[in-house]
Amino acid sequence: MARSKARVYMCWSLMLLCVVAIIVCIAVFVRRRCPEEAFPNAAVAADSATCSKIGRDMLRRGGSAVDGAIAALLCTSVINPQSMGIGGGAIFTVMDSTGKVKVINSRETVPNTFKADLLTACPKTFKLVSGSQWIGVPGEIRGYEQAHRLYGKLPWAGLFQPTIKLARDGFPIPEVQGRFIHMLDNNDTLPLRKLFSDENGKMLKTGDTVKFERLADTLETIANEGADAFYTGKIAEDLIRDIQQAGGTLTMEDLASYKVTVTDAWAVPLGDYQMHIPPPPAGGVILSLILNIMKGYALDSASLMGEQKTLTYHRYVEACKFANGLKKYIRDPNFSSEEMAKKFTEQSFADHIRSLISSDRSHEPQYYNITPYVDSMGTTHVSVLAEDGSAVSATSTINHIFGSKVFSPSTGVVLNNELSDFCGRTDHMIAAEGFVVVFTGEQPPSSMSPAVLTSKSKTLVVGASGGSMITAGVASMLMNHLWFGKSLEEAIAAPVVFVDSKNALKFESNFDKVVVEALTALGHTQENAKYFYNVVNAVEKEDGCIRAISDARKQGEAAGY
Repeated sequence: MARSKARVYMCWSLMLLCVVAIIVCIAVFVRRRCPEEAFPNAAVAADSATCSKIGRDMLRRGGSAVDGAIAALLCTSVINPQSMGIGGGAIFTVMDSTGKVKVINSRETVPNTFKADLLTACPKTFKLVSGSQWIGVPGEIRGYEQAHRLYGKLPWAGLFQPTIKLARDGFPIPEVQGRFIHMLDNNDTLPLRKLFSDENGKMLKTGDTVKFERLADTLETIANEGADAFYTGKIAEDLIRDIQQAGGTLTMEDLASYKVTVTDAWAVPLGDYQMHIPPPPAGGVILSLILNIMKGYALDSASLMGEQKTLTYHRYVEACKFANGLKKYIRDPNFSSEEMAKKFTEQSFADHIRSLISSDRSHEPQYYNITPYVDSMGTTHVSVLAEDGSAVSATSTINHIFGSKVFSPSTGVVLNNELSDFCGRTDHMIAAEGFVVVFTGEQPPSSMSPAVLTSKSKTLVVGASGGSMITAGVASMLMNHLWFGKSLEEAIAAPVVFVDSKNALKFESNFDKVVVEALTALGHTQENAKYFYNVVNAVEKEDGCIRAISDARKQGEAAGY
């Protein structure tokens, strides 16, 4: 009897082993069927291969999606210092492994003291705005601290080490960074010029070795002592002294009192997806409005064929014009009601706007209730998907190229010019006084739209850099990918039309010339753009396979494993 039981147990054991072996084989087979360009576990899409790999390595070490994003952003602060850095601010859209999505907003704020008539200096047409009067209170490091506190797994200090090494040892200037250094070749930016000059005073160029040794010291102190070192310690003292010597108004109190906001993401239905976006003052609301308008046209691959292609793009640029007219309502919710902005995310509102779009013509500016605003540029974006299914879509900026162009020699920090984002917003106008005002502690409006889209079978993490071109970049990519049937890479690479603050259409050089001519015939105004700054980085998971694409416009390259 005992032998009979033993045989039964043996048989059951063998069967169990066979089942386990089959499961393992299936798992291996499923992973092997991923295309060569896909990753089975996790991926990071940042502005450069160097920073994507640094973020990926954090994930390999058991780090969270937030760990990977912070490490990649820190890296970007030296690889593309013209776009972002710890003298700016960021917005994180974070989805945890359970699918819950939070937004961590560490955008810059208005300091306690500023020029009452500051915005009378706003340019009437777009140009780079520089100067210490435009500096907002930097929130970047506090944002990293809060994100790491809520979601981090690796030690804080370890996230900084790869960038500290890069900054201290130096590296060849990448082409993208190199193309903007010439903008510093004037006496108004002398401290920043010195940073990018050799020992003979000659400006560095692409391929030359650049070092950020003072910034490396600052990052090392923050790594060892925490974020307080930047906001209340000696770094803060040095930073404020340099800013005030440059004519700025920031104080130690401004830094010490800075607070990060953590909120639930706003969820907007988008076909089979739920699109999770940051609330105002971020630009996710405007992005969702444009997509909801276009969704009602039942777009598919045929929408880009023949005359239908012109009609599709006509409707799209009309939607963008209406969106431009509504940007004035996107305000910091601490200083304005959110009700109007929430209305913009409703399908009924998109349906109403769609009913105002004529299929055969454009209209005069007043038809769209346009309020001019100053177009901005710059920023960076990183998209991350971790093994546990958690995700981060994070956008960071110092606003214009090299921000305010104010450099703190004591700390190695380049300061933002974020207060210029208030320019042209008529809701800040006090008619009796005749000038525009802003409010202490207010965050400026932004086009930043780090988003996470989820469906039953897919997760898509997406965002962009490019200031006002962010909306065009992300909207174009999502329409091409979700509705027109293009792959992730094709959707990101597809040429973009940008509708600027004056409703002029600006086309990327490789845009379909037939469509350009047809849109002009419909009454749209066309203008040339010297640069296109829309840069989309995205990571998508489908059927256990992860695809990650960094936009080639910034010579980016994703990394994963």
